[in-house]
Amino acid sequence: MRALLVVNPQATTTTPAGRDVLAHALASDVKLEVIETSYRGHAADAAHQAAADGFDLVIAHGGDGTVNEVVNGILRGGPRPEKPMLGVVPGGSANVFAGALGIPRDPVEATHVLLQAIEHGTRRRIGLGQVFADVIEGGRWFTFNAGMGLDADVVAGVERKRAKGRNASPALYLSVALKAYAQIVRKPQHFIVEVPDEAPFDDVGMVFVSNTDPWTYFGDRAIQLNPSTSFDGGLGLSALRTMRVPTVGRFIAQVLATGNPKGGNLVRRDDVGYVRVKCEEPANLQVDGDFLGATTAVEFRAVPDALTVAL
Repeated sequence: MRALLVVNPQATTTTPAGRDVLAHALASDVKLEVIETSYRGHAADAAHQAAADGFDLVIAHGGDGTVNEVVNGILRGGPRPEKPMLGVVPGGSANVFAGALGIPRDPVEATHVLLQAIEHGTRRRIGLGQVFADVIEGGRWFTFNAGMGLDADVVAGVERKRAKGRNASPALYLSVALKAYAQIVRKPQHFIVEVPDEAPFDDVGMVFVSNTDPWTYFGDRAIQLNPSTSFDGGLGLSALRTMRVPTVGRFIAQVLATGNPKGGNLVRRDDVGYVRVKCEEPANLQVDGDFLGATTAVEFRAVPDALTVAL
């Protein structure tokens, strides 16, 4: 088996020593090549080249952003049976995709799981989400979540803080989220949301789209918005009709208490083929915790059986 190990040396918990141990362990079972990323999009380019060169497996060692890039590189040109499998060894701060698949967040334990999958030939076919907007040339795959409005504002704010040297942490996300919410209260956003076989939902305040459960993690705590959503079905939608403090407070309390939010101001669907979102003023867009820019129209699509994961 030919495998490419893609390492993001800037990821939160990746280290040169950990990379070397991982590479040594993998090299005993596969014909391994290793590449360290040096620019945004490098992981996607490397994974795309590996697919073109007939590699069997591409392993992402980094955070969710690295995984997203590798997936987009593997699937550049569309899903096909001959595409390489994906392997994941977490090295970021949240590692949502790995957690949703049951892959240990500890790199050593995750490496053991991956080696067992290689030895026994076990794998899982999963569905992904795909997003189309004018700020994305050719569309973008996402593995666990996407959204417009508040969550994308938070992602954009955290990226700005990290560019100035701040480390990603639950405290940083919370601080940025509070400031982003205060801004939305002062200047509400207004979205129109469409799902199959229903009339459009007008004047929605924020839009969360899930490809699996959980939606994300806050430290070690799983944040569940659409617990019936999985890699084996369609997309999940959670959208609030208003961003007033009582509604948002009730929504957050339900998410933290039960992981199964409900209510008259919540538009929730757990298995839909697409979600279309429009707004008059440009709003921020994020996928898998990666800020993509501001736009006025987005389509999120569910794509079943898009990717094979060594698991």
